[in-house]
Amino acid sequence: MSQNNGRQELQKSLGMKDVLALAFGTMIGWGWIMLAGSWVGDGGSVGAMLAFVLGGIMSVFVGLTYAELTPALPLAGGELVFSFRAMGYNASWFTGWMITLAYIGVAAWEGPALANALGFLFAGLLPDLGVLYELQGSEVTGMFLLIGCVGAVIMTILNYRGAKASAIFQTTATVAMAIGGIAFFVSGVTTGDLQNMQPIFTDGAGFVAVVLAVPAMFVGFDVIPQAAEEMNIPLGKIGKVMIISIVMAATWYIIMIIGTAMSTPGDVLYSYVNDPNSVPVANCFAYALGNPVWGKVMIIAAMCGILTSWNGFIVGASRVIFSMARAKMLPEIFAKVHPKYGSPTAAILLVGVVTTLSPLLGKSALGWFVNAAAFGTVVAYFMVSLSFLILLKKEPDLERPFKVKGGVVIGILAVAVALFMASLYLPIYSPTPLAPVEWGLVGGWIVIGIILFIINKMGKNGKVPIEEIEYLMFGDKYKRF
Repeated sequence: MSQNNGRQELQKSLGMKDVLALAFGTMIGWGWIMLAGSWVGDGGSVGAMLAFVLGGIMSVFVGLTYAELTPALPLAGGELVFSFRAMGYNASWFTGWMITLAYIGVAAWEGPALANALGFLFAGLLPDLGVLYELQGSEVTGMFLLIGCVGAVIMTILNYRGAKASAIFQTTATVAMAIGGIAFFVSGVTTGDLQNMQPIFTDGAGFVAVVLAVPAMFVGFDVIPQAAEEMNIPLGKIGKVMIISIVMAATWYIIMIIGTAMSTPGDVLYSYVNDPNSVPVANCFAYALGNPVWGKVMIIAAMCGILTSWNGFIVGASRVIFSMARAKMLPEIFAKVHPKYGSPTAAILLVGVVTTLSPLLGKSALGWFVNAAAFGTVVAYFMVSLSFLILLKKEPDLERPFKVKGGVVIGILAVAVALFMASLYLPIYSPTPLAPVEWGLVGGWIVIGIILFIINKMGKNGKVPIEEIEYLMFGDKYKRF
């Protein structure tokens, strides 16, 4: 930890491979092992791949705005910092609150996801601790709570011990996941049949269904700005790493689609997709190699994706909370940094408590949080893209170690992409809009934020001069006045 004139600062301990593993591992997660089969079924093998190419291109437009702003303002908080610089305190508070919803919502889901994965892996072997209660139509069992809560405690302790400890874990788990995924791709290509890839296209509706699922699969590259203050790499390389991570994620999804389509005949694949007790990609791996043990291996690899995503979103959520507290937007306790580990301990513990308690809500309720979190993410994307455009005009002389060519055009396209992503959650044309209860969660989160904002403004933090907030947000190196 370092402290500069009362301003808490985080340790620079992350190298290039740490940053790449953080972004890539956070993006990939668990979804691909469950959904790749349905992507092929909906859009056809080539149609699904084209959907992810399109999704990758859209994400790159947004990613380029992050890529320029992050090394220009390499401070914990990311979206919070960019929007403060461009649009001031109120817009920054709103942006920080929405991205916190995004990160905490997904982090809260990872414990139940781990419980489900272990249930698939050790089907019939785990001890039966009984059904404790039923909530929103789903049974909450003792084993479900045990796995979810213990996993959350372990991940909290890992992050409490500092960015480097979580980075080592992130890199190890990401490599393990990549090995499993590449093995699946190779087995699918070498043992499969090109005829299995039929149909290569389905119809327009199927293609659109895959396109609508794509944006959520790229959420995660945005954790890089949250950890920017802890990176020990040349600033000019931060933007490049961000774009590389998006390209890597798109490549990953495409090779998973190829492996899934080639390894398994259509009728067999569809039987896996339609079986609620199936893990489609794992089943395809077992089918390709003719032994169910390979399905278990695939689940283990995908479980590493759960852990990398979980770790990344804890990093993201805790850094936003830390940055808001440091700038007097939240109680000062959350700006405390551990003297040995250099981690924002109170912020991490807060996120840890939420993720430890979240399995108590059962599977159905947590699905609502994930969907609400996705909406929070695209709102933050819009605010960052808009901040990018504003700062091009407002601060043309701001030093930008990574400069995007055609900045205005890229910024406009990024704003358009963010608005398109947001529209996917509206009941206009989307086949999967947010449910009323999910809109209720988004609205409830905003109401809580408004209450906290008012309390903060009415308290002693509301009397802090703007010059002090500017210094606390940006430090001596990046403050404007």
